[in-house]
Amino acid sequence: MERVGQIMKRFPKNSDQIDKDSRKKATIGIFGTSGEGKSSLLSAILGKKYLLPSGCFGACTAVVTQVEANLTDSNYTAEIELFSKEEWEKELKDLFRVLSDESEDRDDDLYEIAVEKINALYGNDADEKTLEELKKDDKFAEIETFLSTNEKNSFSKSDVNEFINDVASYIQHSESSSGNWYWPLVKSVTIKIPDCRELLEHIVLVDIPGSGDCNKIRDDLWKSKLRECSSVWIISSINRAVTDSGPWGILKHCTEELGPGGECKSINFICTKTDEIDPGAYIRGARIPKNQIPEDKDKKKNCISHRNEHAKMKVKEKFEKSKLKKIFSSDNQFQVFTVSSNAFFDHDLNLDSSETEIPKLQDELRTLNKSRNRELVRDYVNESKATLLLIHSGQLDKKMMEMEVKELEKNLETSLNELDKYFDSIYSDLEQCLSKGVDDSVKSCVDSTTELITKKDGRGFHKRLGALCKNYGCYWSKNWADILDLNKTLAKHLHECIDDDFSKIFPVTETTGKSVQEQIDKFSIIHSHSANPSSPMQHFEDFIKIKETELTTLLKRYIVDRKKLIYSSIQATIQNEMASCYKEAAAVTGTGSMKKRQELLIAKVENIKQDMFNKAKMEVLNQLNNLKLNILDALEKELKKAIEYSQSQTSKIIREDVSEYIEQLERLSDQLSDGHQAKSSPRKTEETNT
Repeated sequence: MERVGQIMKRFPKNSDQIDKDSRKKATIGIFGTSGEGKSSLLSAILGKKYLLPSGCFGACTAVVTQVEANLTDSNYTAEIELFSKEEWEKELKDLFRVLSDESEDRDDDLYEIAVEKINALYGNDADEKTLEELKKDDKFAEIETFLSTNEKNSFSKSDVNEFINDVASYIQHSESSSGNWYWPLVKSVTIKIPDCRELLEHIVLVDIPGSGDCNKIRDDLWKSKLRECSSVWIISSINRAVTDSGPWGILKHCTEELGPGGECKSINFICTKTDEIDPGAYIRGARIPKNQIPEDKDKKKNCISHRNEHAKMKVKEKFEKSKLKKIFSSDNQFQVFTVSSNAFFDHDLNLDSSETEIPKLQDELRTLNKSRNRELVRDYVNESKATLLLIHSGQLDKKMMEMEVKELEKNLETSLNELDKYFDSIYSDLEQCLSKGVDDSVKSCVDSTTELITKKDGRGFHKRLGALCKNYGCYWSKNWADILDLNKTLAKHLHECIDDDFSKIFPVTETTGKSVQEQIDKFSIIHSHSANPSSPMQHFEDFIKIKETELTTLLKRYIVDRKKLIYSSIQATIQNEMASCYKEAAAVTGTGSMKKRQELLIAKVENIKQDMFNKAKMEVLNQLNNLKLNILDALEKELKKAIEYSQSQTSKIIREDVSEYIEQLERLSDQLSDGHQAKSSPRKTEETNT
């Protein structure tokens, strides 16, 4: 970037519009309940013990917490997004509505969350007051004023301990002291750490709680964050990794968001606290023969190693049987790590740094960060090169330029027509799949609804059904052990019928020969280089080619965002069609309320099934058609604009010989290419990583 910047300083008038930082950061989503070692893990990865307050990740029911690099100074900073005064007033009413519910349908998880939030914010026993009584309290007025003036709150500290103390009240919960814990007011917190550019310059680590909060704003927020993740880390302590309902419930419930409805390329299952082991108890419990682990000074270390390998094998075996295996099929797409954050810092625990596997995760971040940086610099180099090509082509022959422009406009029309035909073909394919999905859904929806909402397993099912209705069709327990999602159940056949084709049209990684991204890559209005390689006209064509690449790169990012909306529109349409029934069913109380709710939901599905599934089908097709129109429109407008701009500039610019600088940029571009990286010797790559 610096070398290119030095070259472009020579041409300030022509390089003012070059974008040095247009690429979105990669998002790594982190799942794991409180006490699983997330805070310690991230502190170890960033190489700073006690960097994040213990328990800050996952301690609160639903605060989305982000960690990224501070690239501006050496301070620790926090940016806190709060509810607005109006949003909090609405949530407070909902919380007190939960507290006042004394019926047998009351959901215990939601009740506990309500008590936790109100007491954390307003002090001990605040939950025992009525809302009107609470409004008379001085603390209530203080918080109203706080929200009225501070929808965004931020602070910056040079001392890490001071920073932790300041940020704690926004992201931590204390069982021992209530009041003055502000996390119930928080939507999200962004923590920026200095001196970690190498790991996090282009990466954001996001803790995604997803714990069944009764607030729809937070619920929607964590789901949208999940769809943004290019990678997901699942955290579980090693002694519960295979049996923990939390991580496996997340993986099972979020298949669509991680797969076809998202952009996730890999999953890391991270088993923590590997150093916490009693060798004797482990050997007895695992029934290991005495001679397999010798009684010597390395006994504990050998037990740790044995348990690590066993855990990796068992987690991989369980994953092989899951639905996600179909999506993340290659070995590097699902990896298991066994880590010890304590041993990474404390060498008395007798584990080498490499044996803690923290360096492996650091290397993952470093590699991803380098890749993102290379892409960003490559874009900047090419954009700068385009500017120099325009200068180098200078004042072209008017007649020759007119002929070239006419040819390019003709090629543009031809290429747009070909792309239009491609979209028509995938529209037709998806329409057939969706029609089958509609038929299958109409036939089975009443039975699948009845099966989901009339379970008899457990005395508290009526509470879970009530919570499902209140949360617009979805209920999950705090530990993800029990999940009921009627919208997802109703969308099942439509999703299953389009999944194969959808994954080919919008793949996350591999080429399929059918994807929109591949069609965009092939799109070009430079059908053949007619000009002499050294002529100014050749430089003009090269300029247009670079502008094409810039545009198609932006469009491919746009396609990823739009495909998430297309896929999720099926479930969103179903939820919208069922919304009035959920609201009506949630309001039912008293004796026999569970049966009445069941009857309402089943009758609603029966009455609207044909119309509901057809609407979901048409929403997918309409959004696909809108994607086509937007892409065609962008290609036509932006390429015409590039042609017109270059035509007008070449008539104004006095030609300069900048071939030396163009060659320098081409050499830089070659160094940044994937091919060049692949040619690097293993030894050189190893030294670079070191």
